[in-house]
Amino acid sequence: MPNIARREKNRLARQPLLAGSAFVWLLSVGSVAMAATQTGTAASTTTASTHRLHRANGSQAAAAHPARAHSTATPHSAPETLKVSVSRVRSHGAVQAVTRQQMDHFVEGTSPNQILALTTPGVNFASDDAFGLDTVANTLYVRGFNQMQLGETLDGIPMGGQGFHNWNGLSVDQMEIQEDVAGMTVSQGAGALDTPSAQTLGGALTYTTSDPSMKAGGRVGQTFGSYNAFRTFGRVDSGVLNSTGTRFYAAYARTDQDLWKGFGDQQEQQANFKLVQPVGDRGKITAIFDYSNFAQYNYMGLTKNMWEKMGRDATYLKPNYALSKEYATYAQNGGVPSSLQGILSNDEIGDYAYDGTQTQRNYLSAVTGEFQLFPNVTSKTIAYAHVSSGDYSGSNPFLVSPNSGVPMALETGHPDVQRIGFTQNFTIHTHGNDIQTGIWYENDAFNYPMRMYEDGVDAAHNSKSDFKASQAATWYSDSFNTNTFQFYLQDTYHIIPGMTVSAGFKSLLQDTHGGTKMDNTAKYSNWNTYYSHPADGSMTAANAFLPHFNFDYHFERHHEVYFDIAENMRAYDYGQQSSSGTVWGGLGSATNSAQSVFNANKNTLRPERTWNYVVGYRYNSKMLTASADFYHTDYYNRLATVTSGSTGNTYGAVANVGRETMNGADVMAAIRPVHGLEISNSFSWNNAVYEGSIPDGGDTISLKGKHQVYYPKFMYKANLTYTWHRAMFNFNATYTSRRAMTYTNDQYIPSYWTSNLNGSYNFGKVGFAQNIKTTFGITNLFNKNYIGGVYGAASVSGDDNANLFVAAPRMFFGSVSAQF
Repeated sequence: MPNIARREKNRLARQPLLAGSAFVWLLSVGSVAMAATQTGTAASTTTASTHRLHRANGSQAAAAHPARAHSTATPHSAPETLKVSVSRVRSHGAVQAVTRQQMDHFVEGTSPNQILALTTPGVNFASDDAFGLDTVANTLYVRGFNQMQLGETLDGIPMGGQGFHNWNGLSVDQMEIQEDVAGMTVSQGAGALDTPSAQTLGGALTYTTSDPSMKAGGRVGQTFGSYNAFRTFGRVDSGVLNSTGTRFYAAYARTDQDLWKGFGDQQEQQANFKLVQPVGDRGKITAIFDYSNFAQYNYMGLTKNMWEKMGRDATYLKPNYALSKEYATYAQNGGVPSSLQGILSNDEIGDYAYDGTQTQRNYLSAVTGEFQLFPNVTSKTIAYAHVSSGDYSGSNPFLVSPNSGVPMALETGHPDVQRIGFTQNFTIHTHGNDIQTGIWYENDAFNYPMRMYEDGVDAAHNSKSDFKASQAATWYSDSFNTNTFQFYLQDTYHIIPGMTVSAGFKSLLQDTHGGTKMDNTAKYSNWNTYYSHPADGSMTAANAFLPHFNFDYHFERHHEVYFDIAENMRAYDYGQQSSSGTVWGGLGSATNSAQSVFNANKNTLRPERTWNYVVGYRYNSKMLTASADFYHTDYYNRLATVTSGSTGNTYGAVANVGRETMNGADVMAAIRPVHGLEISNSFSWNNAVYEGSIPDGGDTISLKGKHQVYYPKFMYKANLTYTWHRAMFNFNATYTSRRAMTYTNDQYIPSYWTSNLNGSYNFGKVGFAQNIKTTFGITNLFNKNYIGGVYGAASVSGDDNANLFVAAPRMFFGSVSAQF
């Protein structure tokens, strides 16, 4: 993982908890519910944190740019949500849908978010690997909001943020095997009221998993590709087992690929289990259990200069241990190697490190009950538990291994997350009204001990194993506990056939207490430790009335107009104490304590809020689908990590840096001139500009009129899909305009084009196997060298932030799959 530490550069990390009792409780709920079926009738139908520490007199990073739903009603009663089937889904209102059929046009195992971005206007996804599974570099934006500012659910289960070092959730790539995802929707308006999320400032992402098949059978698939890529997938469906309709599936996937540059590989193992139990003709109970284990060597984050001067292959120095020690010596004592004079700065020498890795283990379990209580009243209840643990490691070239005297040491965060919660939703149909109401409660516990492991004279400590606490020095340890409560109420009135108006609100309360529980910086000064920003305390974000309005009118069979208006609030982020971008992290300095800065912030900070407005038109017929959306956002209380204080006495702080205004438009057209052929084009424009100013090292810098960091102003997407009998061909191309990489817009990530080519042929039934299919795919077809993902904070100005990740080069993939 990219944890290139530098003197006083902030970092980001997270995690805690155990849900053993929660899991037992979930099983007991499932057992009681299963018993109810005996009276029923026949069956009904996401350090390795960037440990770059702020230098005392360097340019401070402004906060990482704000940052990374399954409705209980039908589309007519919930304008912001849409159930997805495997057939072609007509998008509805401010919701865009991606079906299983569309997902099958891409290489097996490709991240659903990457597919979403390739097929949906206004969505931007970038990474540094072809599958889009590297959680460090993955960057997702929807109309200017990143993956930590969107609401996300899996079958209605709240999944929190989708970013790296996620302390309150899990990414879709880690919670579900791609082949088990039936479809997904993105609400590009203001997000659905019934989405359980404390971080939604913009839209919402809904992932829907497939149900077990009614017929016993299975599926297998094997993929091979460039850089020794090897992916295996298998799934077994039980079919209907008894007269009550019980059925389940179990699936497993393993992905392994060597890094396309540097040393190491990335391995991901996933397992999904889903059981559906009808309860007579009154409803059903669904139970899931998901497991994932991601063990990844990471790609190194670069500055723009490092990418331009050292090339796309610049990365960690492993296995050259001698060179790593040499670079670490320069990093701590100044200067650069003679061969790099005038090419790299001393800071950039410090950005190089020997190694970076991450391992994350995730467990998710849930029981869902969906029942028709009365002819006009339905209920949906979800109880869930989620446990994650991990080892985020990286060589820190600013520490010293005290016994060996080597000028670096392995720094490893051991995050632990435990979430437990429930949602309860009711839908009431009365004459021309559909009333929805519900609550959500969650408790989240997060612990993060940061430990140091000695590097030897001739070899470094293993960065993926052998983490014995007895052999480590615990630098510091953080612990947080969060309680979240949400209530919503919405009424949808059917004015005339095809015309609805919705009005509602939600109330949100989140209380977080915690922070530093142990800080041994002084104790371990022989490791060359430096100020680690310890702070502890509580913060509460609350708003009793966040309104949402929607109008939707279908007319003349093919036409639809709609508008969507909502206010949203985002609760406070937290993470380990050295991380920037949170109200607990990266605060203060050695002469101005983090605790004093936190205490002062607590009295002045307010949660971030947005007002979102969307107006749109859609046309849909057999031969043409077209849409045009215009949106406007007013962003209030924008929080950023800044360099505060007077010249010569600066320190890290979090400040309200004023408003942001966003205007944008998405237009899309898809034509189907002949059977089997679809050609789509979309264009997106976004003008998101800051309205305030930002403190920086004793000065105040105006940001008025400066474009939002990391999000492109223009995007163009083209997709061509042709299906002829059993053959399929897909070509897609995307243009992404330059992206501002600093708040003052003095540095930009260059624009780029990228393309992918995919083809498949289904041989049908051969012997006992059915749907034997071969696929072939090429990613980055024209082998473009460009910056893809971005992780971490944006600098106020200058190219002094090694958080850019080069996209993967051209790769080839082939696979064979079959059903039984």
